[in-house]
Amino acid sequence: MNFIFNILSGTCFIISTNFPIWLDGSETNPTFNYTVTGKKGKTFLIDEVKYTKNGKTKTINGFDYLNPNNDKAFTWQGKGFLAIAKSRWEIKLQDEKNEWAVIWFSKTLFTPEGVDIISKKSKLDKSLIEEIKTKMLADRVLKKHVGSLVDLK
Repeated sequence: MNFIFNILSGTCFIISTNFPIWLDGSETNPTFNYTVTGKKGKTFLIDEVKYTKNGKTKTINGFDYLNPNNDKAFTWQGKGFLAIAKSRWEIKLQDEKNEWAVIWFSKTLFTPEGVDIISKKSKLDKSLIEEIKTKMLADRVLKKHVGSLVDLK
């Protein structure tokens, strides 16, 4: 299995983000829940985003298809009535212990470009979050998002 799938397989907690839906306070406790699978020799992820709204767990379902030219990049496609929605995203940074990763996602018709710091742990030390943000400053795509990140955990 590709090294990138080690961080993605299972539940990932969103530690820090600039994604507006997670920042307005009405949707809380977001997690990404990925299942690595394949069909006809192609690997993809079953993608389930869970969050709490008005005390109830809500879910957004979709699939993430691996970019054949970049083994850290995916195209998300919604499931059901969201099947028309697509977005590109990529793991831009990842630690070797699979403790955390930084995901960049593209602008869509419905959402702005942004980033998430995710982790297999539900919480990261503030010093580690600051270290990750410092590493983000070295990446031309990520550095423009550092100032707008809000820690959720």
